[in-house]
Amino acid sequence: MKKLSLIFCFILASAAFSYAETATIAINHFVVKENPFAKDEVVIVATDSLGYTLESVNGMFSFSVNGLDDTLKFEKGAAFYRHKLLRSTFLYVRHQNDSGTHSILYYVYRTDDKLMPIHIPWYWLLVIPCVLGLLAYMFKKFIIIAIIIFAIFVFFNYHNGLTIPTFFESIIDGLKNMF
Repeated sequence: MKKLSLIFCFILASAAFSYAETATIAINHFVVKENPFAKDEVVIVATDSLGYTLESVNGMFSFSVNGLDDTLKFEKGAAFYRHKLLRSTFLYVRHQNDSGTHSILYYVYRTDDKLMPIHIPWYWLLVIPCVLGLLAYMFKKFIIIAIIIFAIFVFFNYHNGLTIPTFFESIIDGLKNMF
């Protein structure tokens, strides 16, 4: 009888471990890369905190790219963003899940034959205007030059798809993720 009850407890314990609840896959880090299979398109790759691709990510996930909501299908950690990029542009990619909002700003530089995504940290969007303002404050003769440089900075950002609301949204998201 003792052997039978011991075997029964062993089977019950193994069944409990075999039906353990699986954790839901969450995308907390991602990168934008050039799509190797299509010209003028990018791919969003789910990564871990060290930048390695998470091949276990499969399924449909909602992302917002430049303010437009899109559902991307991830297969082996990669999802193809099926919109052609005909010129160099900013891409503000944002994903929201249970652990919070994750967003990254990229400048996708387009050459004749390839795309080169460049990650823009949120603090550079804050540092550049602050440095220009500080230099203009310190050197009164620099005010006109600082205003011209700031106007060029704003024009370049707006002309390449980084609108003022997206500019501030990326700074605010960066500050939120810092705390």
